[in-house]
Amino acid sequence: MTKLDTAFSSLFTVNMGYRPGERILVFSDLIRDDEGIAEADRDRRSRLHATARELAAFAATAFGSGEFVDFSATGASGVEPPVVLWRALFGSGLVDRLEAAGLLAPLLAKSIGPDGLAAARELVADASNEVADIVIALSNNSTSHTNFRKLACHAGARFASLPHFDPEMFATSMAVDWHALAERTARLVTAVNRAEWVTVECPNGTAMHICKKGRHAEGDDGLLTVDGAFGNLPAGEAYLAPLEGESHGVMVIEWGPTAKLASPLTLTIAEGRVVRIDGDDPLRQRLEAKFAEHPNCRNLAELGIGTNDKASRPDNVLEAEKILGTIHLALGDNTGFGGTVAAPFHEDYVFYQPTVTLQMADGTEEVILDNGRLQV
Repeated sequence: MTKLDTAFSSLFTVNMGYRPGERILVFSDLIRDDEGIAEADRDRRSRLHATARELAAFAATAFGSGEFVDFSATGASGVEPPVVLWRALFGSGLVDRLEAAGLLAPLLAKSIGPDGLAAARELVADASNEVADIVIALSNNSTSHTNFRKLACHAGARFASLPHFDPEMFATSMAVDWHALAERTARLVTAVNRAEWVTVECPNGTAMHICKKGRHAEGDDGLLTVDGAFGNLPAGEAYLAPLEGESHGVMVIEWGPTAKLASPLTLTIAEGRVVRIDGDDPLRQRLEAKFAEHPNCRNLAELGIGTNDKASRPDNVLEAEKILGTIHLALGDNTGFGGTVAAPFHEDYVFYQPTVTLQMADGTEEVILDNGRLQV
């Protein structure tokens, strides 16, 4: 046994609910030659890739199934993964049928229309027996907000997404009491779903008014045991897609996905989109490039509230956004969880010591986070 075997076993049996005879797929991505990344992040990503390979080998030994696939990293989270991964998950026969029907190219480009997506869903559902049952996504860039992931879940795959994962998390935020976390998350989801608007205020100057009208909050509790289940690991959040075109306010970003910014960026939000950026951190140039690439990258895509009491590190957004008492706001794609905006981008930013107030249809208010302290 390796030092991670116990954690690996818990991942498959507790989080994923492994059933005898299921097909397991684990994938990761490789650092591209043109990526300019810090040495510490290069080390983490190398360890991530090695751990993904080790996890697949464990599954093959313990459960008789554990395919591993890797590929060059995509340009950003939310970009569709390459065809090699589609073939591994869906099977070459199904991918060939999608291509013959003229559906694969628009799926990969995220340009597919409602009719095409419905046709793809029908093909995938009809061939669900060809699709992997358990998918562990250990790529650095997230595939959560992709057609690839949504079609996998439509076929019944149980899909765990671990973007930016650090193997050290197996001993921290993955070592949580999952059932207690699920109960806490469910209480928070129930409270949020009573609201029509949510206001967020933080000591750093963040002040957002987020429209929830017609939208339903969900919980990510790490128990992905039902066919078609999807979530992050480590888990622990209540989240929703704000109603497009309504939210407004100011986001003061102090932390990027893997490091604290050299100086804060202030994003002004109007009618649900970023309309202005102030500040000098290099993240500004990266965001402006994304906005130029596709206007939907400006969309305020998500509000999430962390519920994991074992999560603590602010320098890794996968864990940071789960820290109990934080909130996170995302830009870009929200089609995977109730929104209507498709974009080749989805990125979360975490905010600390928030006060979160729910505003109900009848005008009453309820504070659910007070300076980062949970009130429900």
